[in-house]
Amino acid sequence: MTQLHHELLTAEGAAPARWLLLTHGILGAGGNWRRIARGLVQRQPMRGVVLVDLRGHGRSPQGEPPHTLAACAADVAALIAALRADGRAVDALAGHSFGGKVVLQARALPDVAALQTWLLDSSPSARPPGELAGDDGAIGVLGALEALPPTHADRAAFVVALEAVGHSSALAHWLALSLVPDEGGVRLRFDLPAVRAMITDYLARDLWPLVTDDALPGEVHLVVAERSTTVSAADRTRLAAAEARHRVHGHLVAGAGHWLHVDAPDAVIELLATRLP
Repeated sequence: MTQLHHELLTAEGAAPARWLLLTHGILGAGGNWRRIARGLVQRQPMRGVVLVDLRGHGRSPQGEPPHTLAACAADVAALIAALRADGRAVDALAGHSFGGKVVLQARALPDVAALQTWLLDSSPSARPPGELAGDDGAIGVLGALEALPPTHADRAAFVVALEAVGHSSALAHWLALSLVPDEGGVRLRFDLPAVRAMITDYLARDLWPLVTDDALPGEVHLVVAERSTTVSAADRTRLAAAEARHRVHGHLVAGAGHWLHVDAPDAVIELLATRLP
């Protein structure tokens, strides 16, 4: 079990009674969602936000294998227990993309007992790896990173190298935020084999049974970015059916792509502020 790095955000002078645990997608970090966390605590001063770096990401340690959704969920559950022991009552979970499936897996663990679990443009379905291979999809990006030299002269050299193999400047600059010093140059902090193991397990798991299991505590909220293909047409059909029969709620963010925290931060803040308990 990995001790996860986390950041506690509150409104100035507030002593929150409730906390939302919020985490990121693959190759990201909790800090990607800081703007949304700050906006939420301003709207709900009696709620705090715990921004979490999953294992092998941000400032969290790599952790021991296996690097699976179940292992990531166990890390999250251990952090929730530690926060509650310190008097911080985590009653809601949210995760983007890969992180959405992590918090959904955590929903099923004993003693997590979240009142709400939010999947932010994250599909509960199993998916073929080819769906994430093209453009700036996770599998395609990972393959490019694996093919690059392990170290680069500096940040600019890394960006140029990633752009040269067909990836966008925006993606290259975002990934460059995860560079660390290494013997006079820089390298990505990620253990790429561990990241590949996480993505592989993420794609293989069908977690819809955890969405619709009414024996589990709390509600599930699935946020769909309108311009994203992450939540497929088939997923949306299953979501509509689940809403009719279970404690499941779907939300469409109009005009947004997969990167909700970039494309529609105000809409996400509004949604969380109005629907969180």
